[in-house]
Amino acid sequence: MLLQTGSLNIDDYRASERTFQILTQVAGRAGRGEKKGEVVIQTYNPDNFSIECAKEQDYDAFYESEIILRKSLKYPPFSDIIMLNITSKDEEEIKKTSSYIYNILLKNAGDKMLVYKPMPSPINKIKNKYRWRIIAKCRFNNSIIDIINKSLEVCYKNRRIKSTIIVDINPTNMA
Repeated sequence: MLLQTGSLNIDDYRASERTFQILTQVAGRAGRGEKKGEVVIQTYNPDNFSIECAKEQDYDAFYESEIILRKSLKYPPFSDIIMLNITSKDEEEIKKTSSYIYNILLKNAGDKMLVYKPMPSPINKIKNKYRWRIIAKCRFNNSIIDIINKSLEVCYKNRRIKSTIIVDINPTNMA
């Protein structure tokens, strides 16, 4: 059985977890019958910790490493992730709108949210529409909802926006 580990190159904090999960699942299915199975993992990252742990079927080591990393980087389950996806047909418009929203969020959030600068999405253009995103980390609650709503309201009131803005709480896909 040949497995490729392209999932490690995805811009997502769960990439290692997904890689570990897929490798252990598939490897666990190899050789269930009468014949002994063999798994070959094809990767550019043979020393990656998730691959090493999957190879050894070491769930505990993987979990311990991953949970420490997530805590230090404020990833779930230690915080929530809010992603504002901005799309527009006009590249200059999306840059200006993204920057404007970012500055309003910073102003309104204070110390309640960690807001990262806007950046193009990993797949930055689909069907002639540019894609940018703003990522924030916080503990999601009613106060955060108010901050986001207030920020978007100010943005739409003070500026003619030709962009679409979608707010995604704890997105399943970071692309």
